[in-house]
Amino acid sequence: MRIGAHVRDDDPLTAALDRGAEVMQFFLSDPQGWKAPVRHANADAIIASDVDVFIHSPYVLNVASLNNRIRIPSRKSVLQQAKGAAGIGAKGLIVHGGHVRQGEDAAEGFANWRKLFERQAADGGFPVPILIENTAGGDNAMARHLDALARLWDEVGEFDPGFCLDTCHAFAAGWELDGVVDRVKAITGRIDLVHLNNSRDEFGSTRDRHANVVGGDGTIDPEVLVQVAAEAGAPVIVETPDEGQAADIAYVREAVRK
Repeated sequence: MRIGAHVRDDDPLTAALDRGAEVMQFFLSDPQGWKAPVRHANADAIIASDVDVFIHSPYVLNVASLNNRIRIPSRKSVLQQAKGAAGIGAKGLIVHGGHVRQGEDAAEGFANWRKLFERQAADGGFPVPILIENTAGGDNAMARHLDALARLWDEVGEFDPGFCLDTCHAFAAGWELDGVVDRVKAITGRIDLVHLNNSRDEFGSTRDRHANVVGGDGTIDPEVLVQVAAEAGAPVIVETPDEGQAADIAYVREAVRK
């Protein structure tokens, strides 16, 4: 199991090595914007390093949206980000499940995810795996509740997408973390990456506020988080406050390798 962190995107490799990370995640472009990524200034060094790379897509993307002004640029951006991720040797692109608006038919949101994969499959598929991530809140979200996740996989499962399990999101959405790996795998058949985040808020809060795995103000027992990581058997990324990331990585590494 390789363990690392989400790091700043200006010099991700230095940040990862400073934390003792074996894997790193970062943004290739503004996480709140639609601008296409350009080749990273340190791409050659990143590719040559022993640190594995995952890229997180911008937060503004919403593949499920019924609004053409959001859905169409979202589809375009997924492909742009995937090409950028491939160009830096990334092992996958993380994309949030997205949502439809209140009063809209969720079935259309799930169908929009299917269309993303169908259209790209006609052009040979994406250049890196697309890892769909569960989300913390939203009554009309595609990947907040496990039953919604099952509906999403009914639409996209044949295209063999990956899945990214975020523990803070799961906890905030009301998923019991004990046994969550088995419940998720029963739907998706896989977990490709774990965002191992503690939560600043209580169970079922629907609030997405990350805390350090240890030594912070988290409400999840760190041993429970370690158990999730061990059962998932996938690379682990901590998306936790910077000042505690090195300690988080060291704690998880020691705990899972005992």
